[in-house]
Amino acid sequence: MAPDVTGKAGRSADDAARMPLMEHIRELRSRLVRSALAIVVAGIVGFIFYRHIVNVLETPICNIKSIHGVGQPTKDCRNGVLVLIGPSAGITLAFKIAMFSGIVLAAPVWLYQLWAFLAPGLYKKEKKYSLTFIGAAIPLFAAGATLCYIFFPTILRVLMGFVPAGVAAQLPLDTTLVFFLRMMVVFGASFVLPLILVLFNFIGILSGDRMRKSWRVVVLAIFVFSAIAVPTGDPIGMSVLAVPICLLYFGAIGIALANDKRRAARRAADPIHQLSPDEASSLDLTPAPVERTDSLEDIS
Repeated sequence: MAPDVTGKAGRSADDAARMPLMEHIRELRSRLVRSALAIVVAGIVGFIFYRHIVNVLETPICNIKSIHGVGQPTKDCRNGVLVLIGPSAGITLAFKIAMFSGIVLAAPVWLYQLWAFLAPGLYKKEKKYSLTFIGAAIPLFAAGATLCYIFFPTILRVLMGFVPAGVAAQLPLDTTLVFFLRMMVVFGASFVLPLILVLFNFIGILSGDRMRKSWRVVVLAIFVFSAIAVPTGDPIGMSVLAVPICLLYFGAIGIALANDKRRAARRAADPIHQLSPDEASSLDLTPAPVERTDSLEDIS
């Protein structure tokens, strides 16, 4: 009788790779708890240094010369447009800054926890691509957030241009900074979208030729999305977000087409190269000639 190859608890090797639903739920809970703890710890750090964070965020707003507020100009805020209303506004702002800081600073931790939860269901090459995706997504997100930081004064200047002449403007500090942070998140996430398309191409879900044929619709969708995401609605603010995303999209098309060409060349040289475990390899059914052998009596 053939030996029964089993894993722990009498399960086979294939069954050991599959977890029951309750184990999946327990693992998900464990990874959510770790992610939450990381966000809390990073949020405490953001709460401690929230004054420095506020100073960095308010600098581009306070340096806008075309607007003025009711406050007296200071060294930190020259136009006096930022105000805090209410005795609890300061502590509320500190907690909001801590929350956003915790999510951003703990991003490597909760992204890893998300990947670790999904990794057992991925093939080997998909795991490799997902790690590369995380490594490339961080600088792209940072580039989008930096672009928003640079052009946010222009966006705010357009918005404040609707204030009637001779009227002083007031911008609640907590509301304005939260709006600023949300804009940075939108810009950063938008820069990652073309990378997702490249990941889909490497996995085999989306072809470069299909991306190339759909570029007109995608470009239109990008500009519509930018018009909604940028609250000014002016062509300059919309283009600041749309043009870089379009360039990244065309770069993603180039990468996808090159990857498809490389994959086609390898499959032409070796038909079973890079087949997924779900694909069947072609069988060579050509009968092979039987070599002449000596009889058993001659061998003995």
